[in-house]
Amino acid sequence: MTSRTSPISLPVTIRRAVAGDAKRLTRLVRGSGAYEGQYAAAVAGYRVGPDYIEAHRVFVAVGADEREGRVLGFYSLVLAPPELDLLFVADEAQGRGIGRLLVAHMQSEARAAGLDRVKVVSHPPAEDFYHRAGAVRIGTVLANPPAVPWDRPEYEFRLSSE
Repeated sequence: MTSRTSPISLPVTIRRAVAGDAKRLTRLVRGSGAYEGQYAAAVAGYRVGPDYIEAHRVFVAVGADEREGRVLGFYSLVLAPPELDLLFVADEAQGRGIGRLLVAHMQSEARAAGLDRVKVVSHPPAEDFYHRAGAVRIGTVLANPPAVPWDRPEYEFRLSSE
């Protein structure tokens, strides 16, 4: 079994991001295998700064020991309008349930904030993930060159009260 398909072997903690996480989150975004080839330009200069972390609900998934500050993944929830703005899982941690943990955490945070829906404009290679995680496709966001030269699927998580 490879690391991409093995279950989570370490306990994972999801905690609120702090300004000191900014460089690690930026490296995770820029190094994402989902943004290679035709998609590389979209994240080449992307930065998750301390100001972004302060302005939004950003949460990181780390191994329980947080060895050497290793971030396994993170997400950002924007409340107004409700949107899952960013969700990334480190390439080497994909297929181990971390994305699903982050989505479940995001849904809990959204419910606690009084939201009943959260929109996601998906990166095309992540479309299947969002579908499997329970999001419903609601449309397509058309390309906006030069920033985003491709159409993107738009999804929505419909949150039930628990």
